[in-house]
Amino acid sequence: MTILTVNAGSSSIKMAIFAGKPAPVFTASVLEIGGASELKGPGGAGPVAAPTHLAALERLLVEAEAAGYPLDRIEAAGHRVVHGGATLTRTLGVDARVEAEIERAIPLAPLHNPANLEAIRALGRLAPSLPQVACFDTAFHATNSDLATRYALPASVAADGIRRYGFHGINYAAVVRKVKELTENQPPNRLLALHLGNGASLCAIRDSQSVATTMGYSPLEGLTMGTRTGSIDGNAVLRLAEIHGIERAARILNRESGLLGMGGTNDMRALHAAGTPEARFAIDHFIYWAVRHAGSMIAAMGGLDAIAFTGGIGENDGHVRAGILDGLAFAGALYDDAANRAARPSLHPAGAMPIWIVPADEERQIALEAEAILKGTTP
Repeated sequence: MTILTVNAGSSSIKMAIFAGKPAPVFTASVLEIGGASELKGPGGAGPVAAPTHLAALERLLVEAEAAGYPLDRIEAAGHRVVHGGATLTRTLGVDARVEAEIERAIPLAPLHNPANLEAIRALGRLAPSLPQVACFDTAFHATNSDLATRYALPASVAADGIRRYGFHGINYAAVVRKVKELTENQPPNRLLALHLGNGASLCAIRDSQSVATTMGYSPLEGLTMGTRTGSIDGNAVLRLAEIHGIERAARILNRESGLLGMGGTNDMRALHAAGTPEARFAIDHFIYWAVRHAGSMIAAMGGLDAIAFTGGIGENDGHVRAGILDGLAFAGALYDDAANRAARPSLHPAGAMPIWIVPADEERQIALEAEAILKGTTP
């Protein structure tokens, strides 16, 4: 099938078209919607008028048509939706009920769900008969037990939706798919997946299902990240809010902390190049907390049979991978240094526990899940 995938952010839309091959046949994006908008497509990059998501989507569809993929060739559209709340726990065809539930989850993802929903509604206006499918970043973690998702809060408070949800689920589903391909459909029972990028999380995957993950109610919890603190004492958050006010505290926690706050930049490559004590500390902090949280994920699975690195840092930073694997030597993580330096797909020596680099593949995962929904099969 020919599937259009849409990944709408608060000020951007990324689009891809898949037509029966692993790689997309078309990709394009509009950045800085509502401002100095820029179009990136097959013809290069340049300024574009895109005051709204609707205008950006219209322009991207014009680009797709020029590349030979008009709307009448598209059989379905798959959307990345960040938060499905407690009710949207699997990929679904979009209808009025699904739209309403995505809207209900806006307080849980106020920076993301409004844009996701706007893209769904905009495409619905442009192509009313085109089937649309929503893929939720939280859905992969719906298999986590209540013990894993419940904060130790009173039931009346938990009823307000204050619980762990987990994120990066679309890519974790892609990791499971690609590991099955690597192992000829004999995946390891207990897989530690490390999605390391500006946003970073770990997932404990047992029998191809998520049993625990490091992100929680929001993407703030867990590892040290590009601009987010990772896990932090709730009373420290309250103190920040007391000193700075809620909005300023939220900005500090989400946009001014992590690698940026400690090392001066959220770009891991720039930190390596800087070589300052602060930059080295930020890198060491990232590694330390990845190892420490990995121990928790291994405990949640009851052991470890394989490791998969994904995401921009996970796929490209041999120093960070080596630091994490050195920290996990106690769990049997042995790696080939030359393979790690060369970023080969397999990092383990012969006979050792498998350690892989698995490139992120969210767009294709969305396309595959959308196609499965249209065909009436299980994504």
